[in-house]
Amino acid sequence: MEILEAIILGIVQGLTEFLPVSSSGHLEIVKAIFGNEDVGELSMMTTVVLHFATALSTLVVFRKDVADILKGLFQFKINDELMFSLKIILSMIPAAFVGFFFDDLIDSFFHSQILLVGFMLLITGLLLFLADKAKNTNKDVSFKNAFIIGISQAIAILPGISRSGATIGTSVLLGIDREKSARFSFLMVVPLIFGKIAKDLLDGGFAGDNVPVVSLSLGFVAAFVTGLIACTWMISIVKKSKLTYFSYYCFIVGTIAIIWSVM
Repeated sequence: MEILEAIILGIVQGLTEFLPVSSSGHLEIVKAIFGNEDVGELSMMTTVVLHFATALSTLVVFRKDVADILKGLFQFKINDELMFSLKIILSMIPAAFVGFFFDDLIDSFFHSQILLVGFMLLITGLLLFLADKAKNTNKDVSFKNAFIIGISQAIAILPGISRSGATIGTSVLLGIDREKSARFSFLMVVPLIFGKIAKDLLDGGFAGDNVPVVSLSLGFVAAFVTGLIACTWMISIVKKSKLTYFSYYCFIVGTIAIIWSVM
């Protein structure tokens, strides 16, 4: 993987992780444009590293929320912070189950599966379109809703299904406040990404002579910086009910990806 390609992939990841247009789907499209012939494992490694960068940018943007949660947990009593943390843990279960038992199958989706990406982008666009029509409320995330949102996150492992789009869209359709939906969506993925990184490190997934350390490092920095910008921007977009524009974008890119793959 060339340095320029890594930086572009990082920028694409940083922007699309938080914007509801599927970061993994866009990464696969950009790899295809570059003619990237990485084997599935290296392609998946690139995706995980860039997701790790945006997870860190999430922690920076929500540093006050994270600090409040940690302080609340160390009070060792039942409080709002403990309840929120339990909801985050509950939401992780579906994706963790899929990731643990179907890891090899998931890896196979991250290697030039442009036709799959195209169809999944169309589904993402439809979800965003429907979510933008839902009425805004002040409803908070319940334990039941947290699990349902977690199922959406598990489905969003597929490239082309936007994780933020799926989780925020599902939250809004469940009647949850838009700003609370965005906050929960962005924070719920952080433990999963850290868990995936830890698993790959323990399995030796980042070892070997074929790991492009310099390229991945530059891609990481690019994803982190652009992620800071996109995360802040996305919170404002969700509050202003502007998801429809992204649904149109997903319809257009998804259609182009399908046409590209069959030509």
